[in-house]
Amino acid sequence: MTISFGLGTGPAFPAPLSLLYFPQMIEFTEREPDGAILVGTTNPHRSLHETEDLLNELSELCSNIDLEPRASIIAPLSRPQPRFFVGSGKVDEILQLAEEYDCSCIVFDEELSPSQQRNLERHTKLAVIDRREVILEIFKQRATTQEAVLQVQLASLEYSLPRLTRAWTHLSRQRGGAKGTRGEGEKQLEVDRRLVQRRITAVKRELAQVEEHRATMRKKRESIPMPTGALVGYTNAGKSTLLEYLSGAELGSENKLFATLDPTTKRIELADAGPVLLTDTVGFVRNLPHELVDAFHSTLEETLHASFIVHVVDAAAPNAREQYEAVNAVLRELGAEQYPTIVALNKADLAAPDQLFHPRTPGPVVEISAKTGAGIERLTATIERLLEHTMNRTRFRFPVERSDLPALLHRSGRVLSERYEDDAILVEALVPPRIHGKLQEYVQKKG
Repeated sequence: MTISFGLGTGPAFPAPLSLLYFPQMIEFTEREPDGAILVGTTNPHRSLHETEDLLNELSELCSNIDLEPRASIIAPLSRPQPRFFVGSGKVDEILQLAEEYDCSCIVFDEELSPSQQRNLERHTKLAVIDRREVILEIFKQRATTQEAVLQVQLASLEYSLPRLTRAWTHLSRQRGGAKGTRGEGEKQLEVDRRLVQRRITAVKRELAQVEEHRATMRKKRESIPMPTGALVGYTNAGKSTLLEYLSGAELGSENKLFATLDPTTKRIELADAGPVLLTDTVGFVRNLPHELVDAFHSTLEETLHASFIVHVVDAAAPNAREQYEAVNAVLRELGAEQYPTIVALNKADLAAPDQLFHPRTPGPVVEISAKTGAGIERLTATIERLLEHTMNRTRFRFPVERSDLPALLHRSGRVLSERYEDDAILVEALVPPRIHGKLQEYVQKKG
């Protein structure tokens, strides 16, 4: 693998500049993973424990793109330094560590500015990337559908645009700074900027068309008279495995980060409440790049069209609380924090009871194992009770020739009683709000 990640990073920048803008065109060569030094910082708002936790997560992220973390270093920092983000003395320590462990890449857990990245690479002669770039590369590798590819492409283009100067710096250095190169580079840089901006516009236009199609599909789902739910959670918490178990469908869930980038909707059957449409959404991660939040915003908005939310938590993870809070932060940003929510503590069988994470939440909490099925019955019963609270208990009087309407209530609600008379069908049922509105004219008047 060459450390370019489709974004033009590091001294290994031999690829044509066109590859900088179109990440899907990059081909990774098969060879041993590159060694990497991980860099984290503490500050007045972040403890040493939290920094160590973030570095552990960064290490796992790096291993997903064939980077081998060989050492890490933590820099106490009251505020970021403009030149290198950290002090020059700390940069020398990092470089010494990289030489000691034979590393060709430095990975910052912080968000580096283009100039800081450029300065660090000039000083260390090594590839320097940040957490955002690592996550972007993982998303690029996981994207398979047209929408996901376009969303990741847009995020990568917007990330690379202010870094074009950095790419030309590498190219100039490889040419040995020959006379006339600087002027040629500056001219080409403007051409490249226009090329990237033009491509961003084109991708946004393509995305708008795809999103319009998805909105149409969502409307079709909403026209189906049944409740809808959304699975949300930190990446690799077990959302897809849970959906597989509940629906009986083979979704190809994998034990890896960001295995799901596209919403997947399946029909599940509840014992009393009947059928429910349940959607698996993209997993979250702390400090998710804002480019990806923006690019995937329409995908994440699937949660806003749900009757309820199941927040899946890896309860056995040592940092389960931080993961839980990170997901809640994104839900607040989307405006979905007030939706009826069930917290499903997944992998509860993998932790001792006294070590299991229990969130403080006014809503229901259920311990489950999506892999073994333990606790799933309690989860589905909890979903049914929650749906009952959102349903209207109503008595209907249908014309005898409209036998399709009682059948509709059997499919989409919970029929409590049904009686046939000479001129009418009398039904009492718990009905979802969406169906209640459509059947308003048949509601039986009291008295």
